Amino acid sequence: MAKVISTLFISADGVAEIDPAWHFPYFDENMGQAVTEDYATADTLLIGRETYDSFAGAWPDREAAGGEDAPFAKQIGDLRKVVASRQNLEFTWRNTELISGDLLDAVRALKSADDVQGILIPGSISVVQQLLAAGLIDELRLLVHPVAARKGRRLFDDGDTAYHLKVVSTDVFPTGVIRVIYAPAEPPAPAGYEETKGQV
Repeated sequence: MAKVISTLFISADGVAEIDPAWHFPYFDENMGQAVTEDYATADTLLIGRETYDSFAGAWPDREAAGGEDAPFAKQIGDLRKVVASRQNLEFTWRNTELISGDLLDAVRALKSADDVQGILIPGSISVVQQLLAAGLIDELRLLVHPVAARKGRRLFDDGDTAYHLKVVSTDVFPTGVIRVIYAPAEPPAPAGYEETKGQV
């Protein structure tokens, strides 16, 4: 069964809609290595239309230009890319296909497919939100920037049920960025003030 891994740049107040003004000043070789590790887990990218438009508008040209980021651009280009969109789209970037039918059904099929080793979701907030609600995210990999963005779309939307997570690993970079990898967890035993007052 292939893992579904979400990887996101995020602010300390939970904004996952990236503003270059607060993101790029914190990007260093440590963050670059973390991104490299995330992409090494996958042979399939699952992305929303906005993420596809952003990626397809940049990475093919960078690959063709042959600069220092060309090898990574080629790596992304070579990956299978599965796009979630309610619109019929025509793709110009190689190895790209549109999900037909329901997103959750498609992801379940990808997870169980013999020819899929790992599924990575870079960005694509709406896709991640839907899969979190359905219990289909196996790991949530966050690069938490030491900034309160104060505006922008947040990862965790409003809902009636809490998401309980366990920490798989953490790293603190010299820039102050914290890399934390979460996995889904069972909720802890119910407790209230009477159970905790002796700990204060």
